[in-house]
This record gives sequence, C-alpha cells and structure tokens, in this order.
Amino acid sequence: MNLIRLARVADKKLQRWRDADRRSILVNARRPMNYSVVAPVVDAMRKDPRVKFYFVASEEPERAPDIYRDAGLGIEIITPLKAASMRFDAYLVSDFLWLALPRGACRVFMFHGVAGKYSRVYDTPGRSMREWDRLLFINERRLKNFIAANAIDPDSAAARLVGMPKVDCLVDGTLQRSEILQHLGLNRSRPSVLYAPTWSASSSLNLMGEEIVRLLGAAGYTVIVKLHDGSLMPGRFFSGGVDWRARLRPILARTGGHLAASSNSCPYMAASDVLVTDHSSVGFEYLLLDRPVIRIHMDELIANTDVNRIYVDIMSRASTTISRADQIVAAVESSLSDPASNSHERRRVAAELFYKPGGATSRAVSELYDAIELPIPEFMFAPQWRPKTELLGVN
Repeated sequence: MNLIRLARVADKKLQRWRDADRRSILVNARRPMNYSVVAPVVDAMRKDPRVKFYFVASEEPERAPDIYRDAGLGIEIITPLKAASMRFDAYLVSDFLWLALPRGACRVFMFHGVAGKYSRVYDTPGRSMREWDRLLFINERRLKNFIAANAIDPDSAAARLVGMPKVDCLVDGTLQRSEILQHLGLNRSRPSVLYAPTWSASSSLNLMGEEIVRLLGAAGYTVIVKLHDGSLMPGRFFSGGVDWRARLRPILARTGGHLAASSNSCPYMAASDVLVTDHSSVGFEYLLLDRPVIRIHMDELIANTDVNRIYVDIMSRASTTISRADQIVAAVESSLSDPASNSHERRRVAAELFYKPGGATSRAVSELYDAIELPIPEFMFAPQWRPKTELLGVN
C-alpha cells in the first residue's frame, strides 16, 4: 500500500511539473438523472480552460451517449478501461459508483436526493463511507445521520455542508413558468399539473398512473409527466415491465399534455402549478417553489424502497395526501383554490432539507477547486458568474 501511495505521489508531481495549472476531472453516472445533479458544477467549471472534464458510464459503457445526452455537444466520453489507465485530479459522482483508478484521484460524492429511500445506503448507511475524500451534503440532517451511523467520523474532513446545486435554479429566478410552457408548446392559460412518480414496481405509476393522467387531462389541466429514469428501464423491478413512454404518450396527446424528455426535472417543476407524486426527491425539491404538493400514499412502495418513516411524516405534513386515483381531481381543485394553504409547513421543510438554496452551486464549485488544488478563477467571484439553466435542454 505504501508503494502504491508513493507511486501516486510521484505520478502527481510529474503531472504538475509538466503542466502546473492543468487539471482533469472524471464524471461517472449510472443514469441521466445522476448527471443532472452534478451538471451545474460541471457547467460552471467547464468555462475554466485549466479544467478538462471526461465522462464515463462504468456500469453500462454502451449507454454513455444517452446518459450524458443533456451535457451538450463536444464532451469527451471515455471507456472504463481508458479511465483506469489515466490519472485524474478528481472523480465526481452522485451515486455510490466506485471505479478502480490505479493512478488515484480525489473522490467526490454529491447526493442525488433527499427523500430517504434506501435509507441504509443513502441516509443512515450500514457501512463506512470513509473511502470518499469529499462528501457534499445537501443538509445537516443527513450529515448528522452519517455520523450517528458511524459511516464517518464526527470531525471528518471529508464531510462538507454544501446544499443541492441542481435546485438553485428553482429559487434564483432563472426559470419562469410562462416561458417554459411556451417553449414546450403547451397552453399557458390553463393550470398545469406535474405528475412525477418515483421508480419501482410498487410506485403509483404502476398502480394508478394511467388513470391519474387520464383524469387530470379530462378535467382540463395541462398535464406534464416526468418519469424517473428507473421507470424507463425494462424489467419488473424498475418499471413493472411496462413501456411507459408508449403507454402514456397517446393519453397526453389527446389532452394537450407533455411527456418530459429531459432528465432535469427542475424546468418542469417551475412550469407547474401543482405537483402530484408518491415518494420522490422531486416532491421535496418542489417545496422550494412553495406551491401545492399532492402525495399519493403507497404502503408497499414505502416498505419496498426502505424509506425512513421520518421522511414520510415530513412530506405528509407539507402536502395533501390521497390514496386513490379518483381523489386526484378534487385534490388538485382544492389546491388551486387555496395555493397558500400549508405554505408555512412547505417553507419550513424546504429550509430544513436544503442548505441555503441558491448558493449551493458556488459552494460545490469551491469544494471541487479545493479538491483539485487550483485557485478559483476571478470571473467566478462576479455576482452573476453561475451559468443559468438553459431551456434548450427541455423537450
């Protein structure tokens, strides 16, 4: 082990001697959603000519072009084998994807959700997380949970309280409802409802999704459906074995609705007056907009996805709960008639679960520059340095 460490130190010194200001970062992702979490940081740092990004999909290399479809043109996708042969200054992920990098890298993890699903992995882990060099926490609750679970030490140098860069655009004025609906070709004069179920064979999508979309469309609402990446995967475990794109598109087409194509849920959230979900991170993220949330309670979903009951209670207090599809129209009507109802609880929960929203991107960028041992460029200190979310990726 000492010989490996010495070899890595020598390798790093040689690289810095050749080009003292050049840095490379490897991004790894399992699904398009994972990339959307790190995208604000990548977009900001790609403006720095000293930093070079590489992209890999270690589990399914053949899917890399689809996984990084929202990253735009000109990105450099490499194979896991090539990645293993290279030296990187940082390795950036938003899921626990471990890729062997013999020449070393500062390993940085960004959390991709706050819903408490699979809690013994993401919220109160049953194993040590000390192999990570940086853990960029979304909120203090999860940071304390990791310490309480002995996944990290109380004085861990890896733990950094940052927030969630992905949702900065929900609070900084970047996204406007009318503009997004116009871009999508949807009726801006009708109330819009976003249906965003989580992935699982036990989700509301599999039990009542078609009926919910049909009832809301028939009631005259503009319905936007944002499916989780997992719901688009074949196999009963993920999607119930249903091709949900093919199943829902005809229903939405008949009522002037829209099936979201981008993995970034934020523009669709900003375009919607009400959110309908079961138990997903999107449900909690939507609270930052202080708009009504309708929660579909699913006992089997909660059990099968190992959701910490605390998060079920938190969302219950901040939303309206239903359990049947035939309750959805009345719930939406009630929410739209008094959108300020429950506003205090929504804002309270959002403040607890998202650390200082609006500034998470700048904090995460600062952590990445610290990880790669490079000074932050002066242009990033300007008030408007952070790149705005582009609507061009919403289709």
